[in-house]
Amino acid sequence: MKLAKFIKKLEEINSLSKHEQLVLGIIEAIDSGHLMVGDQMPSINTMVDEVGFARKTIVKAYEELKDRGLVESKKTKGYFVVSDKTKVFLKIALLMYSFQRFQQEFYNTLRKELGAKVQIDVFFHHNNEEVFQTIFMNIRAKYGLYVVAPIESDGVKHLLKTLSPEKLLIVDRFLNVGNEYTYVTQEFEQSTYTNLINLLPQVRKYKEIVLFYRNDFDYPKGILSGYLKFIKEYGFKGKVVESYDSNTVQKDYLYLFIGDADLWSLLKDCKNSDLNVGIDVGVLSFNDHVVKEIVFGGITSISANFNEMATLTAKNIKKLNYSKSVVPTNLIDRGSL
Repeated sequence: MKLAKFIKKLEEINSLSKHEQLVLGIIEAIDSGHLMVGDQMPSINTMVDEVGFARKTIVKAYEELKDRGLVESKKTKGYFVVSDKTKVFLKIALLMYSFQRFQQEFYNTLRKELGAKVQIDVFFHHNNEEVFQTIFMNIRAKYGLYVVAPIESDGVKHLLKTLSPEKLLIVDRFLNVGNEYTYVTQEFEQSTYTNLINLLPQVRKYKEIVLFYRNDFDYPKGILSGYLKFIKEYGFKGKVVESYDSNTVQKDYLYLFIGDADLWSLLKDCKNSDLNVGIDVGVLSFNDHVVKEIVFGGITSISANFNEMATLTAKNIKKLNYSKSVVPTNLIDRGSL
């Protein structure tokens, strides 16, 4: 049976538009085994001749099948069937920094909120622009939507602008790609500064503040600038150090952590040195997750709610009517200062 016959069979259903007849007819052809993974689809011109629909109607149907991840277009070669998972209504590429605990919470909530009819493929760029570019070029034109935590660079901005606004949703880190693009992101500089002010009574207990910050990691620049503004304006003695060296914890110091590896190392040293967190040593972390609720009676954190970020992202996707949102950054005081 020719593909056109699957489509023409649906003409008797008056409630279906020509676009719906095309999409459903092709899906039926895939489900029945008439079209298999790897098969080439009829060209647009062939479909115009055989089905009799307008060229733009057929192009629109093929594009929807691409969005569902069923069909892929290859330059100069045409369209090919790449999946038989016809129950999937949208195929999403989620491009993140790395699979840290708080980003895992984001993914788990997004996966739950979107349900089984949405396929999410996850990729990690590790704050490496070359890796980002390689991933992007490999996945471009293969997904219906790209949910991206971007690297702050002109090169990444240029790549993302090659996607149409309805195909891109920026999450986590804000990158100004253009007013027509939407986002669900955090804000770092002002929230860091403001939340440190909220901790002033506790901060004043300590004779020096140390922020562990690395320019070659995926640490937000806004955290560094907010911290530097705070210690300058309030006259605190403070410094910035790349990483924590084992057995260097000092009494009456306040330590600020963005990465968890240094945090766990310092907490281990506190335990071994009989230093009480929140009394002898102050500890403040960024990017909260469930483990920080438990260890050492809880670690005070400055953090966005990543479950909320994922829920807002899912709402945007399900409504297909994107909004621009900045997720609040909150102080979670657990007494570790």
